Amino acid sequence: MRVLMALLAAVMVAGLAFAQDLSETEINARTDAVAKTLRCVVCQNQTINESPTPLAEDMKKLVRTRIIAGDSDDEVRAYMRDRYGDYVLMTPPFQLNTWVLWLSPFVLIAGMALWFILRVRGRATVGDKRDVSDDERARIQAALYGDAGDEAKT
Repeated sequence: MRVLMALLAAVMVAGLAFAQDLSETEINARTDAVAKTLRCVVCQNQTINESPTPLAEDMKKLVRTRIIAGDSDDEVRAYMRDRYGDYVLMTPPFQLNTWVLWLSPFVLIAGMALWFILRVRGRATVGDKRDVSDDERARIQAALYGDAGDEAKT
């Protein structure tokens, strides 16, 4: 039993010896990369990397802490999403409650293209000329020129 415990302790110590610690530059680079994908909940249109608010600074410190703890970038984003909701992600996920957000630009473009095609097709039929009778022509002349319309005919 003691041999088994000693072997287990040796494996654990060896695992710690081979564990790689992140350098300060790697931590900063990963923190900045993740912070650029998270929205400041106060500013709403800025990432926590760009925002000057104290809450954004706290969020960035939390991201840094999670990275130092060994979380991957996706795990950090998932943690922040669980804590602040989907709104904190700069790129919202494609799910049932965001399908309108993702598909509305395509539907709008398709609708505008359909409208344009129908408008161009309709324009060809609108341009057809209709024969005007002599009676209609006389009324138009009278409306445009008044009494001088009789002189314009001759």
